[in-house]
Amino acid sequence: MAKSATTSTAYTDALRAGEGFDLAALDPRSTPGFDGDKAAGEAALAGLGKRLAELQERLYAESRGGGTRSVLLLIQGMDTSGKGGIMRHVVGAFDPQGVEITSFKAPTDEEKKHPFLWRIRKALPVPGDIGVFDRSHYEDVLIVRVHDLVPPSQWSRRYAQINDFEATVAESGTTIIKVMLHISSDEQKERLAERLERPDKHWKFNPGDLDERAHWADYQEAYQAAIEKCSTEVAPWFVVPADRKWYARLAVTNLVLEHLEALDPQWPQADFDVEAEKRRLSLMP
Repeated sequence: MAKSATTSTAYTDALRAGEGFDLAALDPRSTPGFDGDKAAGEAALAGLGKRLAELQERLYAESRGGGTRSVLLLIQGMDTSGKGGIMRHVVGAFDPQGVEITSFKAPTDEEKKHPFLWRIRKALPVPGDIGVFDRSHYEDVLIVRVHDLVPPSQWSRRYAQINDFEATVAESGTTIIKVMLHISSDEQKERLAERLERPDKHWKFNPGDLDERAHWADYQEAYQAAIEKCSTEVAPWFVVPADRKWYARLAVTNLVLEHLEALDPQWPQADFDVEAEKRRLSLMP
């Protein structure tokens, strides 16, 4: 199927963090690229699953014909920013056969013996797959920076190392989609309060979330630096306002869809004589 001349890039263009991007100036309740309300957004999201599934299958099939391309969706955000909802509503639309989700927690003792990108390299998607990182190597310039886990001279070098790493990954055939879910302090407080008020939400609450919230300003500064220094041509950052959960899910789904449409993966050509096999089949009882 040839690439459509009308392939949309509405969300890619609206959410890309370009030169001079200012995180503090972006309204977390805004809906860049979409003019409708919640009902319209949920209806639009419901209509995207079939197209996503088709493009994913084509990407997977292309690799079986020798293709080397893959997709890496990287999700970052403060606690309660909606990463879990993205996993359920966006990633959940894909066939599990072609998706690999990696949740990066605090490094293990074994991982600490290696450079910080070692465990990231091990989790990169293989050709035909869509890899999903729930948190990522950016923790090594976020939480590490905020909590002074390594000297500033060490984490400050990592921005350039990340850019070089991502350039190599992109050159190998992996399309990188980096998403930061941008939530306001007020909205986070409301979501944390809900987790404390509802017994069915207690399992989601971690007292450590309040400890991290106390460093809100430091995290915003760290995110600004990461976006500013690591939004490159081959691996730009997309900052998604996340106070409205329905919009964040719609936006991330469209970001993935627009990138898959730009890739335009192709069904592989048959490596056998199709007509001959049809004749053989027709002669069988």
